[in-house]
Amino acid sequence: MRPADVDLSDPGNFLDGVTPWRMFDALRAESPVHWQDEGPHGSGFWSVTRHADIVAVGRDPETFTSTRFTNLEEVDERQAGIRRSLLETDGPRHTALRRLLLRDFSARAVAGYETFLRGLTATTLDAALARPDFDFVTEVAADFPINVLARMLDVPDTQRLIDWGNQIIENTDPEKLHASEEYRDLPFRSPAALEVFAYGRELARRRRGGAGTDLVSRLVNQVPIDGEPLSDRDFDNYFLLLVVAGNETTRHAISHTMLALVQHPGEAERLAAEPSLLPRAVDEFLRWATPVYHFRRTATRDTELGGRRIKAGDKVVMWYASGNRDERVFPDPYRFDVRRAEAGEHLTFGKGGPHHCLGGALARLEIRVLFEELLPRLASIELTGEVRRVRSNFVNGIRELPVRVTLR
Repeated sequence: MRPADVDLSDPGNFLDGVTPWRMFDALRAESPVHWQDEGPHGSGFWSVTRHADIVAVGRDPETFTSTRFTNLEEVDERQAGIRRSLLETDGPRHTALRRLLLRDFSARAVAGYETFLRGLTATTLDAALARPDFDFVTEVAADFPINVLARMLDVPDTQRLIDWGNQIIENTDPEKLHASEEYRDLPFRSPAALEVFAYGRELARRRRGGAGTDLVSRLVNQVPIDGEPLSDRDFDNYFLLLVVAGNETTRHAISHTMLALVQHPGEAERLAAEPSLLPRAVDEFLRWATPVYHFRRTATRDTELGGRRIKAGDKVVMWYASGNRDERVFPDPYRFDVRRAEAGEHLTFGKGGPHHCLGGALARLEIRVLFEELLPRLASIELTGEVRRVRSNFVNGIRELPVRVTLR
């Protein structure tokens, strides 16, 4: 494939599990900072595909800001203000909002969930593995992380949270996004956001002024360190971000890991025989999965990157999935290797910039515990049908993963 044949704006090119990687390979080799037209859906964007350049963009919020939005959708100043969340905030305000929940998502804090996670894993796996044939996404990957989030939010409605997340992610498809103009002021222009907002507001009403330690109580009863309280709109957007990001990304990372282990049975056998490899293997899982294909920034000034002149106002897209296959950092990048020494250089959570994933430690723990509990139970696992993917160039998601298992 030549760079001229690449179209990263079309989510249809991300459905077969092959084409995206061919496109990324072509750009990294010949046009690592590449201008991509968007046709009727946008003004175009710069695709940044090499690991080093992605890191450079992510670590320079003064030149490449998040405040003009972090997906490809183009919004005006009014919409940007209405829809701004932690993701679309830079500088001191971003730091203040992030610190509201920083301790709750620290490695030390989430380690306290391990006993709960092991019990939850056992319950999930007992139910799923009771039948030899099942959909791994529905029965395991979708159910597992949302139960952890529900505990942190102190809510019982796990299926509603899953459904809302699915509906919102569906609208990352530009065809659906632009078909819903009446919802243009909502995240991803999804009507499901209205239901999430209403649900979160009722939780906030009940917990405001209380002594709870759940995430909602923390948001409504703390004042950010910059002294500016959360507005109702700030709370809405923060709560929705927790619901979507707290479930969708981890479930897709788990699903992609399972698919990789099915397709590389030798690596699955190695982990089952040497469970001490799992903590390090999680980094390879995350590199391989890359559940979010990209985040976007916007240039604040004229600048240069990779020999290309970028103008103020241009969209600049960090393709994490491409960076995670950069042969300059990961030798033989299409080899799934649970002992890969450099796997920790992956970009899945960002790399050192201010927007490094808040929930990274929790995701690592969830993934590790699940596979520590699952792999010893399996004698074999195989696909029984088509792997169906989410139609999106933003979320690298698996919709269905039909499998057949034989237990030890």
